[in-house]
Amino acid sequence: MLPRVNSYKTLVDQFQWSIPRNYNMAWDICDKWVEEESRVALLYETKDGEVARYTFKDIHLLSNRLANVFATLGLAVRDRVGILLPQRPEVGISHLATYRSGAIAVPLFTLFGQDALRYRLKDSGAKIVVTDSVGANSIASIRDELPDLRTVINIDGASDGAEDFYALLERGSDSFKTVHTAAEDPALIIYTSGTTGDPKGALLPHRTMIGHMPGVEFSHDFLGQQGDLIWSPADWAWIGGLVDVLFAAWQLGVPVIARRFEKFDPDQALYLMERFAVRNVFMPPTALRMMRNISSKKFTGLNLRSLASGGESLGAELQDWSKNTLGIFINEFYGQTECNMTVSGCSSLYALKQGAIGRAAPGHLVAVIDHEGNEKPHGESGMIAVAAPNPVMFLGYWNNDPATQDKFIGRWLITGDTGSIDEEGYITFVGRDDDVITSAGYRIGPGPIEDCLTAHPSVQMAAVIGKPDDARTEIVKAFVVLREGYESSEALRDELKDWVKNRLSKHEYPREVEFLLDLPKTNTGKIIRRLLRN
Repeated sequence: MLPRVNSYKTLVDQFQWSIPRNYNMAWDICDKWVEEESRVALLYETKDGEVARYTFKDIHLLSNRLANVFATLGLAVRDRVGILLPQRPEVGISHLATYRSGAIAVPLFTLFGQDALRYRLKDSGAKIVVTDSVGANSIASIRDELPDLRTVINIDGASDGAEDFYALLERGSDSFKTVHTAAEDPALIIYTSGTTGDPKGALLPHRTMIGHMPGVEFSHDFLGQQGDLIWSPADWAWIGGLVDVLFAAWQLGVPVIARRFEKFDPDQALYLMERFAVRNVFMPPTALRMMRNISSKKFTGLNLRSLASGGESLGAELQDWSKNTLGIFINEFYGQTECNMTVSGCSSLYALKQGAIGRAAPGHLVAVIDHEGNEKPHGESGMIAVAAPNPVMFLGYWNNDPATQDKFIGRWLITGDTGSIDEEGYITFVGRDDDVITSAGYRIGPGPIEDCLTAHPSVQMAAVIGKPDDARTEIVKAFVVLREGYESSEALRDELKDWVKNRLSKHEYPREVEFLLDLPKTNTGKIIRRLLRN
């Protein structure tokens, strides 16, 4: 854990990584807590409202049993295991069993269609998949196209082509000797969707768990304090929900709430946080904007100590709402699957600066560079990059060396985002390289305009792109989803244009506004501006 100090500079200057040569994630996020037999790891609420309680010892024994099952099925070191499940205990159990076996976990999102599953399972060469009945049915229809897949294990019981998860566990021993792994050995493949081409599998080593921790602790104002209890609506197939919440909490011995709503409902989320007296939450900005629609009078029963958000631009309006309604600041964090949690706010340690996403977390050197790898002066816009080597950094893209090479300029891993850094180290996010709008010589980021639009009482969500224009190269175009009770009209369109023109800038206002019923989003809730551009 990070030491509690009163100065960001002191903490950063004194910080040193301690990465053992031999290291396995299963020990760090579970086994070291087993002797404290009553220490709770997980509270799992079913759709029916029933709550099951798991200690670290429970998780340890169950994952040992599953690791023994994997061994009888012929799973070898560095073989891949697909995990296709929503938020529930079997996710953690399956991951731990995979790491104990020296194998590589491949988390898969439950809303993936057959094409997405086929690509990831075939590309990774997964030999085993742990799933439920829904997933088993989906895999059954593409099984003939997956020559490497030997066994499907169904947590809901045996089905056509799938074996019974709990029946197999009954035959497994409670004891398992974890395979010897080095910190550099691969542990996890998480597929990320780029702007073009097929998804790329980011291959993460065991050490990435250690690399995540400073940024996670920062984003929750030093997570791991007495009474901490964390929940997130983020799916455990993605790095934000899996590593930044479930694994990071377990690394610190903090219990986690498992409850994934089929569709995010702000009222249900509020009720859950009140009922369990949740202390720590990671919630993407899109979900926070939905929470903002709830009357402020309903938030009086919360027990929140920290609120972290990331994955897309947060904006000043949400920060003001959180401070006024929840009584806490939102610690915005930044990273990506290939190199995560490198930047974060930490409101208990230093003041958050409006428009900035935070400062580099201890142990990470983050810079803004040009296309030759030279650091840009303070305040100038450029490519946000992270210096290698770095414990949190990926090993490369699975089966894709050219894409790995393209990810680096010299010693810098380039994130694909643009931004700037001021003299105090605060980093301002401008946008994705392909999201930056060039209009009449100005470079315009979509984030501030979207933030401004969502501050209007009629706007629920907004996305901004650059539309090709002969005279200006591009013009700013906004796509807007209205709140309930508002209807699209020419008058409202003009009002929104003036709203941005008057509140933000005369050169940044949207010259076109289009009303939509919804915005295209990734499975993790990020707006897909590429589809809007198309």
